Amino acid sequence: MTGPERHYPGRHYPDRHYPDRHYPDSHYDVLVVGAGFAGSVIAERFASTGRSVLVLDRRPHIAGNAYDHSDSAGVLIHRYGPHIFHTNAAQIVDYLSRFTEWRPYEHRVLAQVGDALLPIPINRTTINRFFNVALSEQDVPEFLARKAERVPDVKTSADVVLSTVGRELYETFFRGYTRKQWGVDPSELDKSVTARIPTRTNDDDRYFSDRFQIMPRLGYTHLFENMLDHPKITLMLGVSHQDVRDQITARHIVYTGPVDEYFDFRFGPLPYRSLRFEHKTLDIPQAQPVAVVNFPSEQVKYTRITEFKHLTGQTHHKTSLCYEYPTADGDPYYPIPRPENAALYARYQALADATPGVTFVGRLATYRYYNMDQVVGQALATFSRLMPDEAAHMRGAAATPSSAA
Repeated sequence: MTGPERHYPGRHYPDRHYPDRHYPDSHYDVLVVGAGFAGSVIAERFASTGRSVLVLDRRPHIAGNAYDHSDSAGVLIHRYGPHIFHTNAAQIVDYLSRFTEWRPYEHRVLAQVGDALLPIPINRTTINRFFNVALSEQDVPEFLARKAERVPDVKTSADVVLSTVGRELYETFFRGYTRKQWGVDPSELDKSVTARIPTRTNDDDRYFSDRFQIMPRLGYTHLFENMLDHPKITLMLGVSHQDVRDQITARHIVYTGPVDEYFDFRFGPLPYRSLRFEHKTLDIPQAQPVAVVNFPSEQVKYTRITEFKHLTGQTHHKTSLCYEYPTADGDPYYPIPRPENAALYARYQALADATPGVTFVGRLATYRYYNMDQVVGQALATFSRLMPDEAAHMRGAAATPSSAA
């Protein structure tokens, strides 16, 4: 018995469009551009100090790329691909816990290699099954050392993998996947791309090893609704900054959109990879053994398939899948880490640093690939820098133990 079906209310945040430009107000203490993690955290923090805050987003919903909602079948899905929360920072969990309850979730990923599904990141199970050997945990480091290639100066993503696990595992698990994901060969990408992925000598098949691995119990959109539910916050959705920059004034602007766009692409556009998502619903309760299956072969055009019910814990007689197709066109998702791109961003960063009254926060505004917890941490640190007295008061209040009942 699977128990009663647990349906999630479709949290479609009400669209708020202002096509006639009759805005609720024309001046605010703080204008926040973007209703994702960076913008929403900053907005909530400023509102908590009594400042009036206007939050804009060009999309018709809050939560940015973390937006989730019930699809037509009633399955809770992440519209823009899977978002798994993990962190080692207790203070970030404490802050977000004001707006959500959590459910424990440890993310696991398998890679389709021929007819086999093998754990990613590579661990002892992956190695034994791929090479048809029976290595003990103590044997794995020496085995990989024999496979590894000598790379005197590790600079690229290819260098990282080749110098760690050798060419066979590199060619099978990394090269094709990376070429699809980034549109370039790993030898052309900064080493940071694959350095984030560990290689394990034991059988630990969790994708992450962080202290906190949790998911918002009612979804990310519910978390954002609670975060932005403040009388000092005004939301305008489906409206871009360009639409209102001549009509709205603010004492300070917090900008979380693409930094090159803010400056009208003065030095040319910063390169990004985008994603196209294909959502499908199946008339079965479960399709995959884990939430995500990777497809490293370049013969398969998508990079991975996500089954959301693993992430959400939802019980439902149907299941919904998401196929991801990387693309060069579309909304910006991933800054492409190459030296020439870093040099171009440095020129925009100099402009940003020299722009009074505007603070740039988040992935797009700082051209960095951040995890969600890192974006939250950056936003909280930015608030502390902008409003040190209020931030210190908040920390002091959190450190004071509650009186016993």
